[in-house]
Amino acid sequence: MHILLRRIAWFFALAGGGVASAVALMVVTSIAGRALWSTPIQGDVELTQFGIALTISLCLPWCQLHGANIIVDFFTQGLPQRVNRTLDGIGAILLALMCALLSLRTAAGAIAVSEAGETTMILGLPMGWNYLLLAPGLALTTVVALWQAQRLLRGLDASTSTSTGTSGIDGARP
Repeated sequence: MHILLRRIAWFFALAGGGVASAVALMVVTSIAGRALWSTPIQGDVELTQFGIALTISLCLPWCQLHGANIIVDFFTQGLPQRVNRTLDGIGAILLALMCALLSLRTAAGAIAVSEAGETTMILGLPMGWNYLLLAPGLALTTVVALWQAQRLLRGLDASTSTSTGTSGIDGARP
């Protein structure tokens, strides 16, 4: 299961990185166009807002899989490893619940704004697909967090070794 989640999260993160790169290129182009020719890219703020939200959604599963989310352990760093794993497992369950709720509500919001015909202000793009594209990343984060929670609550490490013998937190390849 770990290898499958790792590969899917890797592809999501690559897609997120691609979106972030495209947004960065668009922002630079828009700023240059504004400065040099007084012609920015129309709707650049709308596209940037959506692109960065999509990037975050797509990269969340990879961050969670690698324990790269912010953890405040000031009060727990002196506790036994078993207690810390239990607390981390509870935290993973809470994250899974939050991401599941966000994924469901995002999908429901996509349906609602599509039915209402809501569009962006400048470009007039339909808003439904903006919301809908956020749901898969949130759903995958839910699955990753649940997988980690069940391992942590059984006293296992959430970052297991892969079949190649490398650490689950190597940050490089799936």
